[in-house]
Amino acid sequence: MNASTTALFGLSNRVALVTGGNRGIGRALAKALGGAGAAIGIFARDEEKNRETVAELRALGIRAEAVRVDLADRAALRPALDAIRRALGPIDILVNNAAFAILKGVLQQSPEEWDAVMAVNLNAAFLLSKYVAEAMVAERRPGKIINVSSIAGNAGTPIFPSYVTAKGGLQALTRCLAIELAPHNIQVNALLPGWFSTDMTDWIRNWPEYGEVLKEMIQRTPRGRFGEPDELAGAAVFLASRASDHMTGAQLIIDGGFTVR
Repeated sequence: MNASTTALFGLSNRVALVTGGNRGIGRALAKALGGAGAAIGIFARDEEKNRETVAELRALGIRAEAVRVDLADRAALRPALDAIRRALGPIDILVNNAAFAILKGVLQQSPEEWDAVMAVNLNAAFLLSKYVAEAMVAERRPGKIINVSSIAGNAGTPIFPSYVTAKGGLQALTRCLAIELAPHNIQVNALLPGWFSTDMTDWIRNWPEYGEVLKEMIQRTPRGRFGEPDELAGAAVFLASRASDHMTGAQLIIDGGFTVR
């Protein structure tokens, strides 16, 4: 990159926290932000995957730390943030990426299952955004919050309604935070992936009972395939960098053209 491009997109001396950053889309985003110069903090539950990802990032010359944390455990969030701050410094970029879905309709899903999906996909994003933004405002530091939602948040489905509802809520939260935090020079945007090859989409890609659904998804996508996690890298760096300083409350759709039909 030349000097002007580096100034726009470079993330040197920044600290980025990526939830669910030890696999799939989160891992790809962590590598992308680290490759642009940021130090990387990761929140995730799988300790082995945490170690693997941190080792991979460090081998690339990226400062990285991971904290094993269950995002559904509200009491664990502040101590986990404190641990990242001690290890890497104040957080400049928050990526609320962690997510999971339960493949049950409303008639089958228990209240406890519904709450579990909301706790990780929506509640944790609210609390982490609140805590990180509070620190940014108190210290008068600019910042970026990137909420990884989904094109599902703009649609409806009988297959995973709790996930769709949580992602729609995350997009609404993005808009509200964007308005509230703009005077503090904190930009808040949403990244909306379409169908990507990750553990979360294993069911539609490999379970025989969803073969017809898979065929429909592929036929509807102009690119004719699922995306790969690293194809979100450029969008993440853009939203985390100075290049997007006048962009807030936006939804950036990366779906191979799925939603244009």
